[in-house]
Amino acid sequence: MAKPLFRRPTLLFVLAGLFCIVLGMGLFTFVYAKGYSYLSDDPAACNNCHVMRGQYDAWQHSVHSRVAGCNDCHTPHDSVISKYLVKAINGWNHSVAFTFQTYGEVLHIRDFNADVVQGNCLSCHANVVSAIAPYHDDAPDCVSCHAGIGHRTRK
Repeated sequence: MAKPLFRRPTLLFVLAGLFCIVLGMGLFTFVYAKGYSYLSDDPAACNNCHVMRGQYDAWQHSVHSRVAGCNDCHTPHDSVISKYLVKAINGWNHSVAFTFQTYGEVLHIRDFNADVVQGNCLSCHANVVSAIAPYHDDAPDCVSCHAGIGHRTRK
């Protein structure tokens, strides 16, 4: 006869206690870091992290600040699921980079996120793109020519 996995109630108690500690620390960190704000579309949420101050300030002074927030450019528009999936991936990556301080002085967009931004540029500016598309067979990404439109990066 096989022995039960948990013979002793003490082991269950210890595992439950460890689970509660990890859960409690995670909830505390989530609340302390204002993690709930990232569920909104408020651009101020992106400014919770001090490394984004420059991008947030530049966005506030850009043309796009009157018509588009961070999520309008940096999250997909095709479904709520893909929007929050990208927000979750980016939130995880940002929190890891911030916690372990692995981000550089100058922030660089990753290819995955650049593709999201490119798709949103093409979506919002479809009328302009369709007018110039016949003249650009091998058109570069929008931000290669319009790098400072959303927000300028420091050099």
